[in-house]
Amino acid sequence: MGRPEDAIFVKIATHNQILDEDEISQCRAEQEHISPERPLADIALERGLISQKQFDKIVEVQARHLSRGGGADGDGVPAAVQPSMDVSKSVRLAKPPHGKGAGRARPGSPISMTREIAALETSTAEESDAGFAQELAAASGLVGAPLAAYLKFARDMGASDLHLQAGEPPFVRAHGFIHYMEHPTLSPKAVQGFIGELLTAEERTEFVRTNDMDLCYEAGLLGRFRVNCFRQRKGLGAVFRLIPSEVPTLEELGLPAVLKRFTTFHQGIVLITGPSGCGKSSTMAALIEIINRERKDHVITVEDPIEFRFASKKANISQRQVHVHTRSWEISLRAALREDPDVIMIGEMRDLDTISTAVTAAETGHLVLGTLHTSSATRSIDRILDVFPPKEQGQVRAMVSESLRGVISQVLIPVQDGKGRVPAVEIMFNTPAIANLIRDQKTFQIFNQMQTGRTKGMQLMDDAIKQLVKDGKVKKDMAVLFSNDPKQFMEV
Repeated sequence: MGRPEDAIFVKIATHNQILDEDEISQCRAEQEHISPERPLADIALERGLISQKQFDKIVEVQARHLSRGGGADGDGVPAAVQPSMDVSKSVRLAKPPHGKGAGRARPGSPISMTREIAALETSTAEESDAGFAQELAAASGLVGAPLAAYLKFARDMGASDLHLQAGEPPFVRAHGFIHYMEHPTLSPKAVQGFIGELLTAEERTEFVRTNDMDLCYEAGLLGRFRVNCFRQRKGLGAVFRLIPSEVPTLEELGLPAVLKRFTTFHQGIVLITGPSGCGKSSTMAALIEIINRERKDHVITVEDPIEFRFASKKANISQRQVHVHTRSWEISLRAALREDPDVIMIGEMRDLDTISTAVTAAETGHLVLGTLHTSSATRSIDRILDVFPPKEQGQVRAMVSESLRGVISQVLIPVQDGKGRVPAVEIMFNTPAIANLIRDQKTFQIFNQMQTGRTKGMQLMDDAIKQLVKDGKVKKDMAVLFSNDPKQFMEV
């Protein structure tokens, strides 16, 4: 027979939606197989499933109820546990990280849920800029709405991402910063319902096994969304990246026209790099669309998931999604070499097998475009080389020095009025001098070659940022955050 305090804990946790069934099962399994003498509340606290404040309140309620000789039977939840009120208050926008109060946690974090134990209430956060606060106030009318309503709201707001997480109010990312909606916190059951709309039966089985799932979701007239579903401490969560309905052009993205030169090569590797959310996929799509319009080639894309959809024009474009149209990145890339490609687009060059196959494809006469999560041209080259075993380094350096055509590194910086972001781009074209530096293990000297290569179309990141400041597009304090050498902006 189980402990009475454990039975009370389960009643409290489920009634107040503090833990879901999976989390309670995890605690029970640990108790049964590892720590049979420990109460469930202790295990939940140690696993980070409840806060210390919640733990103390639960123990207090347990003791009070047991002292009266009560168990967890009868009417179910002890009267002392019944919530005295619904504490799901509307949560206003959190301040963006560059504003006053940056880095301060929202009151009520990290534990914030639809209903909490009586006397535990969330408090509202400070409001952010009035413009966004006024617009997001309309989100309070979404309570209980279907998933499509949230997606429409995010697209109407011009957001780049929508986040739906158990234990938090919905929030969007716009212009680089997150903004909380004026909306009650989402219960685990609500988020589970949203995710249930996204996944097929097969995907649900895989998600239960791995607790992570990438997919592309089509929402009719609302367009397409790149989605990642995941499990976190408070329950399930999903992040929706809004994909534009049309493939953007370089001009629409605010990118230098010189990037078009990368589409004129017929073999070699072009790397598009930068941190997450900097627009790498959009830049690569813009380059592929130029090839689509101007070259009679066969283009094969390998993505996870497919983002922009291309309509074949002069070129023929075959798009493959990993785990849907092919079993793995490695298999799809090796197969691509036998599918008569002229151009291969790789959504992410993430490991040795992917990078090795990309280098081989470039060596055998194909143009390869791929992305990396690196912050500069030099670091991108080093990343490519460092994934190979030491004994292969010499041969790989020679191959990369010959096959590399160039590197595009970019970041997105908030503009002065806060109503958008502008790209700052570092551009490197491979030259005989740079090829020699790669071959001779002197990549640290590439920076100097790029400084003297402006007439060839090259550009350093700090020079690009400095020009944005001079043009009045970006403030100095924001430029400093993205610069490699902040001191030089004192002279701008």
